[in-house]
Amino acid sequence: MRKKMDVVGAVIIHDGLVLCAQRGPTGNIPHLWEFPGGKIELGETHRLALQREIVEELGCTIDVGAQITTTTHSYDFAEITITTYYCHLTSGNPRAKEHEQISWLPPNQLHTLNWAPADIPTVALIQDQLTS
Repeated sequence: MRKKMDVVGAVIIHDGLVLCAQRGPTGNIPHLWEFPGGKIELGETHRLALQREIVEELGCTIDVGAQITTTTHSYDFAEITITTYYCHLTSGNPRAKEHEQISWLPPNQLHTLNWAPADIPTVALIQDQLTS
């Protein structure tokens, strides 16, 4: 039976741009783009997990806002259920500590990246909600 993992993802918006993070060359789904975040630890709420993960991965702090969606995708290595949230920076400038690179894109250009499959439904919703 495939391992099941619950994770959270931050759709960080700053000056109308969305933060996108590219996974590194090692590990699962290398080089694909994702919304930063990670696993929920025992006893953590989604919001606390997201705030912790962003400090660890990007060295900045966020305010977690409205939930966007929850989706599940089956990869070879696990079944991932990801819940994404709109977020805003509260301090610091994000830097790629655990990712190959990060990029700020307008919502209408998100589709130009090669996204991890679990993040694609969120990309579609952001483009519907934030572009005119």
